[in-house]
Amino acid sequence: MKKHNRATVADLLALKGKRQLTMLRVTSLEEAEAAEKAGIDMVSVPPALLGPVFREAAPSAFAIPGLEYGDHVSADEYMREAFKVLKAGGDAVYCAASLQTIRRMRDEGIPVCGHVGLIPSKATWTGGFRAVGKTAASAFDVWRQTKALEEAGAFAAEIEVVPSDVAAAISNNTSMLMISMGAGRGCDVQYLFADDVLGSNRDHTPRHAKVYRNFAAEYDRLQRERVAAFSELVEDIRSGVYPEKRHLVGIDEAELRNFLHRLEAER
Repeated sequence: MKKHNRATVADLLALKGKRQLTMLRVTSLEEAEAAEKAGIDMVSVPPALLGPVFREAAPSAFAIPGLEYGDHVSADEYMREAFKVLKAGGDAVYCAASLQTIRRMRDEGIPVCGHVGLIPSKATWTGGFRAVGKTAASAFDVWRQTKALEEAGAFAAEIEVVPSDVAAAISNNTSMLMISMGAGRGCDVQYLFADDVLGSNRDHTPRHAKVYRNFAAEYDRLQRERVAAFSELVEDIRSGVYPEKRHLVGIDEAELRNFLHRLEAER
């Protein structure tokens, strides 16, 4: 197998303020392979996607599997899952759990990416799925959360749907890698979901997303073709067109006569 050099946490942090990094949420091996070939720097992945096959598809991408909030309760559970996904090919873990949990993982050398701003799993505390940080008080709360993550030992934090000027100021005043999800170019990483980039979603497209393809229309076309193909198969079976001789396995005539003779004798 060809060896690939993957970026380390130290490599990524060394790029802070020097160039914008790219990041995608991918949920399939096909998307992971496409991200690799396109030169995407970082990928967020479901833990179940990791493994040797994933690394064959995306050997160079820095992978951050998400430890979904609520799937684990104690710090020990988060620790076990974190070590599991790192062994499976992850490079860091996303964690929206408590600072105590993040600190515990950092103490064990596990690279952790936190989350500030709009945190979907905790959106009830900030008014639902809406922008966060639009007032001085709210913006300062985001800043305090960022510093708390930094002090707990996180190396990065996703900052989601925060005014770009606020996000830029926060990014400029933290050593962490700030990953922008709709928070502007003043951060270190631009992060989008592959589903949004590809136009796969049929529901609401977030304001910060940019759609580059219309996969939903292509899926519709493929579904129409799928139904048409199945319908033609049904008709062929009912009319006797399928199967044809070329679809069948043959047998030597002498062997067939011998078989039929023995079958008749057994009746």
